[in-house]
Amino acid sequence: MTKPRPEPLDPPMVPFALGGMALFAIALPVVWLAGAPDYWLWTCLAGLLWGIPGLLTMMRHDANRRRRRALSHPRFEVHS
Repeated sequence: MTKPRPEPLDPPMVPFALGGMALFAIALPVVWLAGAPDYWLWTCLAGLLWGIPGLLTMMRHDANRRRRRALSHPRFEVHS
């Protein structure tokens, strides 16, 4: 007897992108005030700036996710 295969998780991704950007934004002044080596400052800045295209990508992913769910689950509504 085989068990039914569970549906894969498909959580919204925008909060993860915003969370990562927030962590780099918080780390930047902490590292600067702590007097850490310059490469830590540049790492925080790079993480924050690379978060912008990541956020835009995740926004598109979530829009497609809502569209997919509206097609596969008739009670799911898309509010744009």
